[in-house]
Amino acid sequence: MRAATTIEGSAGPWPDIVEFVVEAERLGLDICWVAEAWGADAPSPLGYLAAKTQRMLLGSGVIQLGTRTPVAIAQTAMTLAHLSGGRFLLGLGASGPQVIEGLHGVRFAGPLSRMRETVRIVRAAFTGEKIAFSGERFTIPLPGGEGKPMRLSLQPVEVPIYLAALSPKMLELTGELADGWLGTSFVPEGSGAYFGPLDTGLARSGRTRADLDVCQGAEINIVDEARLAEVLGSRKSELAFSLGGMGSGATNFYNNAYSRQGWAEVAAAVRERWQAGDRAGATALITDDMVLATTLIGTEEMLRTRLKAWRDTGVDTVRLYPAGDSLAARLDNLARGIELVHGIA
Repeated sequence: MRAATTIEGSAGPWPDIVEFVVEAERLGLDICWVAEAWGADAPSPLGYLAAKTQRMLLGSGVIQLGTRTPVAIAQTAMTLAHLSGGRFLLGLGASGPQVIEGLHGVRFAGPLSRMRETVRIVRAAFTGEKIAFSGERFTIPLPGGEGKPMRLSLQPVEVPIYLAALSPKMLELTGELADGWLGTSFVPEGSGAYFGPLDTGLARSGRTRADLDVCQGAEINIVDEARLAEVLGSRKSELAFSLGGMGSGATNFYNNAYSRQGWAEVAAAVRERWQAGDRAGATALITDDMVLATTLIGTEEMLRTRLKAWRDTGVDTVRLYPAGDSLAARLDNLARGIELVHGIA
C-alpha cells in the first residue's frame, strides 16, 4: 500500500506546514493532499510545495465544485501538472450546502450532475481540443452570444482525477468516471456500503477495482495501552461534531456514512443532541468501537492488524492524519505510520 497525508493551510503557521511536507517526503511519503474547506485554497500551496519537493505526488484534496468553473479547474490542474513535472493529482468534491451556499453563494442543487459534467469538461480540456459542451448544468460556449469553442493554450496533459464521495450515487459515479476514490469514515467490516456502489459504477464503464486507486483516510495516533483510553476519550468529541455538527441541519454526509455502516441509531441520536445544543450528551453517545473502527488509533500491533484489514478489503492508499500537539509529535506519528503502511506486504 502507498502512504499519503493531507495538510490544510489554516491548520498552522506556513513555515511549520512546509517543514512538515518536506520532511514527510524525506520519510518516504508517497502522496501529499492539500485540503480546501472554508480556509486556505488548495492550488496556491500546491504550487509552492511543487517547488519545495522533488519526488512525491501532490494532490488537491479537494477542489470544491461550485467555487470555480470546470474550465478554470482544468486550467489549474494543467498548470500544476506542468509546474510539478507531472506529479499532480486532481481531487474534486461536491462539498455541502453550508459551504457552497452559505459561503460562496452558489446553489448546491444537482451535485451529481454537476460532478459528472465537470469531469467530462475537465477531461476534454486536458486533451488540448476545442471545448464544446451541452449539458444540464453547463453549456460551453453560451448560446446566442458571440462566443465560439476555444482550446486552452496550455500543452495537453493527462491528470488523474480523484473524487471525494460518500453517498451511493456519487460513489457509483466515482467508479464510472474517476481514476481514484478519496474516502473517509471507512470501516472495513462495513465496506460493502462503499464498494457496492463503486463496483456498480466500475462495471458500467467496463472496469474493475484494479482500475481505481482506493485512497482511505484516518487519524493515526500510535500510543501505548496505558494512554489508549485517554486518547479515545478526546477523539469522541471530534466524532460527535462530525456526526452532529458538520454540514447543514438537513444534510450531513458523515452522519449518513456512519448510518450505512451499522450505526444508524446512535448517529441519529448524536445528531439530535448536537443540534439541540447538548454537546456533552452527544459526545457521551460515541463508543470506543466507533472511534477505533474508523481511525488508526492504538498500539503498533493494533494498527498493523487494522492496516491488514484495510488492505484485504481493497484499500490501495492510506491517507494518514497524524495526531500530535507539536510538529515533532506529528512527524513522529507520520514516520511510524509510513513504516507500518509500507510494511504491509
